[in-house]
Order: sequence, then structure tokens, then C-alpha cells
Amino acid sequence: MTSNSTTLPDTDSLRARARESLLGCGARLPAQGGDVIARTPLTGDTLFTLPATSEEQADAAIGAADAAFRQWRTVPAPQRGALVKRLGELLTEHKEQLADLVTIEAGKIRSEALGEVQEMIDICEFAVGLSRQLYGRTMASERPGHRLSENWHPLGVVGVISAFNFPVAVWSWNTAIALVCGDTVVWKPSELTPLTALACDALLARAAADTGAPDGVHRLLLGARETGERLVDDERVALVSATGSVRMGREVAPRVAARFGRCLLELGGNNAAIVTPSADLDLAVRGIVFSAAGTAGQRCTSLRRLIVHEDVADQLVEKIVHAYGQLPLGDPFDGATLVGPLISASAHRGMAEALKAAEADGGKVLTGGERKLAEQAPEAVYVRPAVVRMPAQTDIVRRETFAPILYVLTYRTLEEAVALQNGVPQGLSSSIFTQDQREAERFLAADGSDCGIANVNIGTSGAEIGGAFGGEKETGGGRESGSDAWKAYMRRATNTVNYSDSLPLAQGVNFL
Repeated sequence: MTSNSTTLPDTDSLRARARESLLGCGARLPAQGGDVIARTPLTGDTLFTLPATSEEQADAAIGAADAAFRQWRTVPAPQRGALVKRLGELLTEHKEQLADLVTIEAGKIRSEALGEVQEMIDICEFAVGLSRQLYGRTMASERPGHRLSENWHPLGVVGVISAFNFPVAVWSWNTAIALVCGDTVVWKPSELTPLTALACDALLARAAADTGAPDGVHRLLLGARETGERLVDDERVALVSATGSVRMGREVAPRVAARFGRCLLELGGNNAAIVTPSADLDLAVRGIVFSAAGTAGQRCTSLRRLIVHEDVADQLVEKIVHAYGQLPLGDPFDGATLVGPLISASAHRGMAEALKAAEADGGKVLTGGERKLAEQAPEAVYVRPAVVRMPAQTDIVRRETFAPILYVLTYRTLEEAVALQNGVPQGLSSSIFTQDQREAERFLAADGSDCGIANVNIGTSGAEIGGAFGGEKETGGGRESGSDAWKAYMRRATNTVNYSDSLPLAQGVNFL
């Protein structure tokens, strides 16, 4: 088994590195002291304490965004794209510094942190192209001398509530698209990742100044739940795009609906991969291990359930357990490390409780689950990713545990496998490993996977920005990023123009 990366960075060096990265991005730390704790999971220690946004400040921020929207919506979309283009340039220029902050605050290994910033750059490029493609349509009118068409118009203020595990990418998905659509944005990041938010806000403010965008196109709110609630309840916020737990979504959706606002929800995932007898097992192992152990199992698309045909289950599980034993655990700034820390002690408690419940249900932990490096960083949580062989899909398997636990189930028929895949409340991501085209097509068919994302011969993680991202059932039904997800950020208007000298009514109605 590969040994742990045994030297962790100290808190003072991380604090200095965070400050340097912030300054490099043009961000200034607010006065020290307050309820927002900037903490690093690498050591478990506090880096800075920051003041939360007050109720009055939040009201003013939303008001500024609302006022800016009145001007921004009249700017031609290609000109709005210039702001996002400049943001993409600044993100490219400051990629290393932003990646530092992502690693320091979210604990991501270096390649994943850099990849997240690259995702921001990619969505900016996508949005710039989109700024010239916000197409409506023209339909045939049943009335002579009439033209029937649809236009898309800016919606209003977009409130973005993001989670710790993708502290900057999800913000960029929403913000880049919203800005080219003519909306303004108010962002409430996770209280666990305020530093990355300060850096992004500073870069966008610079891009706005460089391109002459109106003051107020973007505002940042720091704080905990009550800060996000201000976005949820304020009638000036036309769309609330919220990423988080199912519990959060159950509270956000009815409150926004009560004021006839719009919601875009990206909630929990309990993702599964099916491995058939025809699968390339070596390829499957690579996809499975990254999806299950990458980001220490803290992605919404992390692989949590492995559904393997009984003929190849023992062989595949042996390969996976061996691969898990080779995963270097430790300092995420070390290029050799593949598994960094969990975000908090509460995440570790959830993992430990889930493993205990799985064993009570007859499961067997084949590898992982033990805590490491506690002697170096008692307040940090580094845990070996776990593989658990389960006799059935029990309640604990059907619940999402936001930690690196991979439950292994077996099946006999593809119908049984798909039923297991779909037999959970969540519906985000799914995959199948097979070399049988019929199996692949059946998995992608209407009676196959019920998830918003369904992959063949890749894992459940690693979505590209060109496709719409989101899921069904308790995942919330929202779509972000590519494809036609932009429509969520705009309002549709159906237009009828009569260019004749008569006034025929639709459906042959006669009146006067």
C-alpha cells in the first residue's frame, strides 16, 4: 500500500499563501473579526474571521443589483459578452492564485483545483459565444398578414447560493450565463469558502470596470443561512439558483414559489454505475476510482453505488480494492496526492455513522474508513476512502453520505440493475460500463436510467460545460451550464404582428 503524504503544511504558511493569492486577485480582506470563519480543512484551523453581511447591507446589495439591471438589460447582448470575455481573461491570468484558494478552503488536490478554475474559463468562453446566439423563433401564423414569433428577454436579479465543494465553478456557471442574458447577480457563497468568493468578486469587479459595465451588476453577500434567506425571500430577486442539500431545497423552493419567483435547484446525488459482464474492467476501474474517491467523495456527482454483474463482481472488486490501496492521501498541494481531507469533522462523523449502519445491515467493509494523519493535524480529517460490499440496497445505501464510501451491490439481469440504479430518491448522475451496444442503448432509453446525466463507459463525475448539468427527482430538476440552460435566466415573450389591413381573430372567432 502506498504510504500517506506525511508532511502537511502549517497554518501560518497557508494563511500567508491565502493572503498573497487574495491580494494577487485584487481582493482585500475585510477588517478582522466577525461571524464568518475562513477555515482550512488542510489543518482544521482558522485562517481569518470576517464580518457577515448585515441585513441592511444585503438589502442595499440587492437594491444595487436591481437598479443596475434596469440599465444592463438594455445593453446589446454581444456587448454584455465583452464583460464575460474580460472575466475569462482575468481568470486565466490568475488561475494559479484562484486554484491556491480552492485548495486551501475546499481541500481539493492541485489538479482538481486547477481543473475547477479551468471550468470557469471554459464557461466564460461558452457564454461569450452564447451572447450572439440567444435565439428566438418564428412560427407560422394561422391568420393571413400576421407574423408569430418568440423573443427572449433578460429576467432580473439572479440570486446564486453555492456550496463548498465547487466554491467557484458553480458560481461561474450561473454568473457567466446570467450576465450575457442581461441579468445581474447577487452571490451568497458557502460560509465555508468566503476567501474564494472575495477573489472572484474582485476579478469580476475589475472586469466590469475595464468594460464599462454598470456598478451593481454583481454583489457579494457573506454569511450563513440567514444571509441566503434574504435572497430567497426578496421579491426583487427573480431567480434563485441554489446548490446544496435536499433539505435546503425543500425549504428554498416553497418560499420562492410563495412569492412567484423562480427556482433553479441542484441538490443531492446518490449516483450509481452499472458494470456488465462485457465491460472492459480495467477501463471501469479507472472510471470508478476517480468518481468514487476523487475530491474525497465530496462531489454531488461522486459515485456512491456500484452495481456489478455477479459473474464479474469478485474480479472487479479485487481490482478496485487494490487501486484504493495505491491512492496517496495527504497534502493536496503535493502533486503526488490523490485524496485530500474531508471538509470538516461533521463530514467524518457522517461517514463513520454510515459505515456503522452498513455493517449493521450485513455489509462488509473491504477497505478504508480509517482516519489518518491525526497526529500532525488533530483538527483536520484525512480518511481512507472506503469500499463496502452490501447484500442489498438498504436504507443507508439509499441515503446520500457526502464522503468517500462506495457501496457494492450485485445483479443478475440488466432490468434488475436498472431498477437498483433508479431505486433511490436522487436522480443526478449515472453510468454503465459495457461493450454491448444493446445494453448501452437500453440504459439510455426512456425506461433506462432516470437521472439527468447518463454516461456510457465513463464514470459519474467530470461533466463538460457544453452539456446541461442537473438531475431529476430529489436532485431538484434544475439545469445549469451548457446546452439551452440559458433559458432559465431569461423570460419568453410571444409576439404577434399584424401587417395587414384587416383583423381576423384566431380560431375563426367572429366579434364585431
